[in-house]
Amino acid sequence: MADVSPFDGATLSLDPDDCEPRQVYKLMTGIIVPRPVALVSTLDRHGVANLAPFSFFSGVGSNPPTVMFCPVLRARGPATFGQLDSRKDTLRNVEDTGEFVVNIVSEAISGAANATAADVAPDVDEFVLAGLTPQSSHVVRPARVAESPAQMECKLSQIVYTGRNPGAGVVVLGEIVRFHVRSYLVDDFRVDPSGLDAVGRMAGNTWARTRDRMELVRPK
Repeated sequence: MADVSPFDGATLSLDPDDCEPRQVYKLMTGIIVPRPVALVSTLDRHGVANLAPFSFFSGVGSNPPTVMFCPVLRARGPATFGQLDSRKDTLRNVEDTGEFVVNIVSEAISGAANATAADVAPDVDEFVLAGLTPQSSHVVRPARVAESPAQMECKLSQIVYTGRNPGAGVVVLGEIVRFHVRSYLVDDFRVDPSGLDAVGRMAGNTWARTRDRMELVRPK
């Protein structure tokens, strides 16, 4: 087969305003890859545990140490105080309590993390659903996932709604108030990527491992 230049051929140029929200979502999740997975644990106002994965997730800064994850508003949701609530349980819990834990997903618990994505009633405890073990946090009330190789306890800093329509993202910013990392993974604050064995999301049902890596020395 002849070599094909990446600059050969036509380019598909699209205006998001001309596309359906679902089409835009498919493009974004296909282009923005791989995405790390935050398995976020929260408590509702009655103390019921919730656990859900979010792949629109990243670190924001280290002083103060801040992370972000982005739930998406649903087309419709359960009735809350007599009105339909488009917020996912995680978002509602964070808004109500101001606390959450980000648990890193390794390949060993990727199946369990995926199981927590099921659309279940708010009173269902996803720790039980996924067969994961709750472990007491030190600062916040939501439990950590004991099987996760690293967890970050967070206090809510800010919530930004990008819109109010179904499919709009909500940026949840939280300050990390306690790190937990398995001790054998850390050497002088450097985390062993092989031991962490984190996974990420691609598009659709495809996930990615982080075992195929390359080294590039940052220029001075």
